[in-house]
Amino acid sequence: MKLNIAILSGDGIGPEIVEQAMKTVKAVAKKFNHELEYEYALTGAVAIDKVGDPYPPETHELCMKSDAVLFGAIGDPKFDNNPKATVRPEQGLLAMRKKLGLYANIRPVETFDSLLHRSPLRRELVEGADFVCIRELTGGIYFGEKGRKDNGDTAFDTCTYTRAEIERILKLGYEFAAKRNKKLTVVDKANVLESSRLWREVAQGMEQNYPDIKTEYMFVDNAAMQIIQWPKNFDVMVTENMFGDILTDEASVITGSLGLLPSASMGIHTSVFEPIHGSYPQAAGKDIANPIATILSAAMMFEYAFDLKEEGKIIRDAVAASIAENIVTEDIAEGQAFKTSEVGDWIANYISKK
Repeated sequence: MKLNIAILSGDGIGPEIVEQAMKTVKAVAKKFNHELEYEYALTGAVAIDKVGDPYPPETHELCMKSDAVLFGAIGDPKFDNNPKATVRPEQGLLAMRKKLGLYANIRPVETFDSLLHRSPLRRELVEGADFVCIRELTGGIYFGEKGRKDNGDTAFDTCTYTRAEIERILKLGYEFAAKRNKKLTVVDKANVLESSRLWREVAQGMEQNYPDIKTEYMFVDNAAMQIIQWPKNFDVMVTENMFGDILTDEASVITGSLGLLPSASMGIHTSVFEPIHGSYPQAAGKDIANPIATILSAAMMFEYAFDLKEEGKIIRDAVAASIAENIVTEDIAEGQAFKTSEVGDWIANYISKK
């Protein structure tokens, strides 16, 4: 099979972790006799520095003609610490999501048996936890009307959703639930927000079309508590953009490290696969960042973009083996810590010899 991939390494640790993921992609392609084509493009702060645009037209063109996008991270402290900056790296991420029509962010939350003791939650709470968060990605407060008034002393951000936007993300949620344990949790704030009342209204209208799936409704503040109290009670969770942003970061601590969780952003055009963590600029260039989330994002890429389940599984098996053997970076190491590049080499070598 021909695999045509756009690679957007981005900022901070992005280039290092994407390099390790590409080692595994190349090992898998060679093992399963796939024809691999890939090309790098600029995005984020590095793109601003070079061309003044965090998501240049050339990058978008490459993404559109590719079968999948493997993405690293975006962000740089020089922009974070300048509230008056008119162009920011994160604008590139939002532009990519909007232009590619990436309306759904898929974040699996799954524990590793050998790392249960690293979770801040008790073992009996997290052992066996396995659920998927589906976050709407192109609507809501991040994309609504925003601005200042009263000479800049009053700021506003508007949360806007259409029925069509809600229907398509809920449809995806039901499709995922149908393939898993047939339970969908719709998270909103319908007791306060009009946009959330529309979410619940649409969900209640769709629920009858999926009689074999249990649909439950949960206010976002309650969901935030229950993710920590009873994470094993969830199967598929679907929610709006900002709620999803916050809840998925909260859920990420269940595994014990942000460096372990992958994600997929799917929609109208090319899908994007990326780790959930940020650019971690403090570690950039030090060969210490955890590449596992990016490597698992590559596994999701094989599974979702190319429908190659066996290829995705061998990557997951290799990652599980590296964790079991303690071939991991300093954030989750027990004793000796390995470098980013060493972890990438070990996992790629495992795949080649499997």
